[in-house]
Amino acid sequence: MPPLGSPSYQRLHRLAEVTGVLLAAESREEVAKVVTEHLTDAAEAAIGSISLMLDDDTLALIGIRGVTEGVAAQWATYPVSGQNPAAEACRTHDTVLAVGLEEIQRRYPDLEMASEGERTLLCLPLLIGDGRCVGVLSLSFAGLHEIDQAEMIFLRLLADTCATTIDRIDAQAAARDREAKLAFLAEATAELIGDLDYESTLTAVAEAAVPWFADWCAIALEEDGYLRNIAVAHNRPELEGVVRELMQSYPPSPDDQGGSYEVLRTGRSNLVPDVTDEMLVLSAKNDEHLRLIRMLELRSGMSCPLKVREHVFGVITWVTGEGGRRFGPADLEFGEEIARRAAVAIDNAQLHSQVRDVALQLQRAVLPEALPPVAGFGAAVRYLPAGRTDAGGDFYDLVPLDGERLAMFVGDVMGRGVRATSVMAQMRSAMRTLIAIDPRPETLMTGLDRVFDTLHVDQLVTTVYALADAAADTLEVVSAGHPEPLVVRSDGTVEALVQDSTLLLGVGGGERSVLRVALRPGDALLLYTDGLVERRGEDSDAGTARLVTALTAYRSDDLEDWLTRVVETTRDPTRDDDVAALLIQREGGP
Repeated sequence: MPPLGSPSYQRLHRLAEVTGVLLAAESREEVAKVVTEHLTDAAEAAIGSISLMLDDDTLALIGIRGVTEGVAAQWATYPVSGQNPAAEACRTHDTVLAVGLEEIQRRYPDLEMASEGERTLLCLPLLIGDGRCVGVLSLSFAGLHEIDQAEMIFLRLLADTCATTIDRIDAQAAARDREAKLAFLAEATAELIGDLDYESTLTAVAEAAVPWFADWCAIALEEDGYLRNIAVAHNRPELEGVVRELMQSYPPSPDDQGGSYEVLRTGRSNLVPDVTDEMLVLSAKNDEHLRLIRMLELRSGMSCPLKVREHVFGVITWVTGEGGRRFGPADLEFGEEIARRAAVAIDNAQLHSQVRDVALQLQRAVLPEALPPVAGFGAAVRYLPAGRTDAGGDFYDLVPLDGERLAMFVGDVMGRGVRATSVMAQMRSAMRTLIAIDPRPETLMTGLDRVFDTLHVDQLVTTVYALADAAADTLEVVSAGHPEPLVVRSDGTVEALVQDSTLLLGVGGGERSVLRVALRPGDALLLYTDGLVERRGEDSDAGTARLVTALTAYRSDDLEDWLTRVVETTRDPTRDDDVAALLIQREGGP
């Protein structure tokens, strides 16, 4: 130990203080700061740096002081196999000391010096307990610098402390990363299975991955051989314009080797742990393209295929920038799991979309495009699908008959999708046919029961049928398990047409009562499905009362306006069920 108060003793004392600062570090960045500031000053070195293992073959410079920016960029990453003192220390797990330019140039003839004049280089491997080297601590001293035994012991102890701190920080970061990945998987899975609008869902997934996992995430789907970006998220809003300009002005070609299109063609993921400037130069199409790419400060990237079975239909790409994260095998495994779950969700959504489109096309083909003109009556209709994406089973129609008569019906097939729409089409067609044969309510319902049995319909169907006779001022109504119609009299009073028996279709063994009431000039009749009055958690009588109030409050000579305001006021704001509402009114009256 050097004498108390000597320069050597004071230097050792300062180095000892660095140990405490190192042990308190909570991130790689803090370790780099301690090395490049406190340790470099304490050792009285001109240049101090720390490089950590990026992968088994590459070292990455995470901190340096005492050199120009160009030198730091040149050594951003370098191979462990390289002929330089830092790489040698990493390979051999031994301290490398080179004193003087002559020795440095003899041992490392291709090494470009960071500064001129006599130098002394010291590189200390960062070794942890299991024998792994996690990096290298490098110091460069001006002149021919002597390092005595005591100082070398302190510096090696500092290197060991640095290695232990890095190992602890990495272990803690890995644990947090695993926890974050599990939470992200759970959140992303919930998003993906909870919404059949996969484009908005993928946007949410892309945004959720930024910035904790990547600085930039893009999700693209294949359309006619080209990748179309569905979602793009960047952690720096000011760079989103750069990303968009790159995609618009320099889109990748389907023939490109490497990148997203190769992932699309092969179905295999692509991992680039370290994006070098040489890679950017090779990939750039011109100087402007290179300038834009460099603005993103790309560091690492990976692309994973969206694949179901052997069908590849898209690519998810993650890129890191100034955040500094470099993707490894564990990250790739995580990315492939996200891509797999997203692919299954997209496949299900697309299949559902195809089925939904069939149902919607069938529904549009079956429901009348417009109500027919009816002498002596005014009419209005509102059909509003639920907020869900499936087609429903509500149906309606208006059939003018001879002798100033008018037949009308509204019905509801329980369920959604192609099956419900198919049954709806059968019911509407059967009712129109039966009306043409004999429009009397009791005859029509008997015939409808036979049709129901013949077709072996296994879904619940409710309907209400009404026959108005303007010549006789009468209205006949029969219901099969359907909400009761409402008559709005010319004086503004509302009457519910409640029947004694409303046997469901297809159950057999009973009769339905036909209710006969007056329908005079100025009177109106409303037929509707339960989506107009029912709300989750509410008694059905409350919905009917709300409908009666609206019919009175918004009564108008304009039937379209009257019905629109009634439906908007009465319908469940959650749009949880389809609504079909048919309003007719006898012309004339007060």
